[in-house]
Amino acid sequence: MSISKKYNYPTKLSILRFFADAEGVRKNPIPYHKKYFDQFGDSFSIRIGKSRHIILSRDNEVAQYILQKNQKNYYKSKFQSFYLSKYLGKGLLTVDGEFWLKQRRLIQPAFHKQKMNQLVDNMNLTIVSELKEIVVDEKVDLFPKMSEVAFNVVAKSLFQFSIEEEKLNRIKYIIEAVQNFLIKEIRLPHKAWWFSISGQVKEHLQLAEENNEIIRGIIEERVASKNEVNDLLNMLLETRYEDTGDGMSVEQLIDEIKILFIAGHETTANALTFTLQLLGSHSDVQQKVFEEILKVQAESENIVEQLQKMTYINAVLNESMRLYPPAWITDRQNVEDDAVGEFNIKKGTLIGVSFYELHRNPKYWDNPDQFNPDRFLGEQKKQSMQYFYPFGAGSRMCIGAGFAIYEMCLVIAHIIRRYKITSVGNVINFNPLITLKPVGIEVIFSKRYD
Repeated sequence: MSISKKYNYPTKLSILRFFADAEGVRKNPIPYHKKYFDQFGDSFSIRIGKSRHIILSRDNEVAQYILQKNQKNYYKSKFQSFYLSKYLGKGLLTVDGEFWLKQRRLIQPAFHKQKMNQLVDNMNLTIVSELKEIVVDEKVDLFPKMSEVAFNVVAKSLFQFSIEEEKLNRIKYIIEAVQNFLIKEIRLPHKAWWFSISGQVKEHLQLAEENNEIIRGIIEERVASKNEVNDLLNMLLETRYEDTGDGMSVEQLIDEIKILFIAGHETTANALTFTLQLLGSHSDVQQKVFEEILKVQAESENIVEQLQKMTYINAVLNESMRLYPPAWITDRQNVEDDAVGEFNIKKGTLIGVSFYELHRNPKYWDNPDQFNPDRFLGEQKKQSMQYFYPFGAGSRMCIGAGFAIYEMCLVIAHIIRRYKITSVGNVINFNPLITLKPVGIEVIFSKRYD
């Protein structure tokens, strides 16, 4: 049977149009995705060569099918895992199959809610320290500040007392440098030869190795000291594989820690920046957040109990991540031929799901571009959660989701308790890189006296 008869795909975007739009897509794919979805429906495809296809979708059924219902047949694309693993190693974010499952089962207990509760006091102290010198009554570029806060929260949660400022700054520099180069490699594949012969690949691989050595030194110091410290490093050192009873090798531990640094700080910084901007341009919502903070702090001094009562702040965060999901897109490739809804697809088909577009799909959301935290309260919340993917879905859902929510709630509570926020302008600019990165978002903090 010929390929054309055996397989069928969503409406095809013509290859000529694809190439005509390529430069614009490279700079910012989101407006082009929206244009194609509006024209072709909730899924469309591109044919590469005679028989290879790419599908892009904002259809909830497609998302649920590849991420949950038949996720065993869908691996992360080689494109994603190859580029990321080159610099980040073989950690939870970059591997698939049996090895991924083994690592997930090993690490999951360290992120259990009871374990996270043990980190909250230290997390809160770090946040208070980081936010004590907010500049008031002047424009503040929000993302760099939130990035600094989020990075230091992850660092202090991983290595409570084990890292000097100089090493911490070096890790931060390396992570940012490697990520920026990685984006260039992904977005400009035709320049791979130049990146190689100009020494840029070698330079960034050396930076990644320097990062490995810094983390290796921290681990070796901790093991030699035999100190039991209440941080993530200690929790990870205590984990044991079910089949052998052994702990992780130092090399594997380094890879997992790098993933936690990257996944744990940038996405959180993005979400906090978007959320605070939205609060700064919706004073009524900001007032409700302030009232909830006063209420929960009056009812309990225990930080974990306060976090559990922050219903409205959670709704605000969810609505912000619906509009601006930090992990804005994901992709998978099917291991075997499959039927996805009405489409019969060949193995090796690349399927991208745009969470940004799914979260704004009018099929699932009323007034999808409107900021409305009520979507995530009461009965409405059950409906909304069916179409909501801030941390992915299924077995590969972000392992640190609980950690991130705690951190973001504490940051918002600390800021709104002390300051009123006013956004400078209502246009929200962003750059859809590996994550959805805010650009030039400015706010003014003014001290509260109420």
